[in-house]
Amino acid sequence: MSEKKMTSSRRHHLKSLMLQIAFGWMENEKKEIAAAKEAYMSEKCPAPNMSGNHAALMETCKALHALIDKVDEERYDLEAKVGKADKEIDELKIKVIDLAGVKKPALRKVRMSADAMLKALLGSKHTVNMDLRANLKQVKKEVKEEPADAVGDWRKNIEDKADRKKMFESS
Repeated sequence: MSEKKMTSSRRHHLKSLMLQIAFGWMENEKKEIAAAKEAYMSEKCPAPNMSGNHAALMETCKALHALIDKVDEERYDLEAKVGKADKEIDELKIKVIDLAGVKKPALRKVRMSADAMLKALLGSKHTVNMDLRANLKQVKKEVKEEPADAVGDWRKNIEDKADRKKMFESS
């Protein structure tokens, strides 16, 4: 505890000195950026020559249009590269989230009857019993015996059918 604490006035003075130095660095950086822009513009786009006749001015305009087209193509290419890189970054972020995502717990085997499962899913609405055989109707199988006289006279059956046919044809 032999060290002395810095007084608030000393701390305030040091902080203001650091801010002045940082402000000076920012001003120098702005000047450097402006000089770099000026050098780039003078290199890529020289000042047009406005002296001369109408034809010379037209040639200068055409040259400027060609430069503008070239710059537009470069801008478009760079935008496409940036868009592709952004999309790739988003996909990689999604992959990272998926890899470090939620871990699924190990599932346990649960023995549950169909009735209990329906009760859990449907709640109090569950009134269906899964014993399907209990709900079935009892049906007695009847053996159909053909009468012996039906086999005897086949002409009678044909006449009955002909009468039915006439009944349908008359209406």
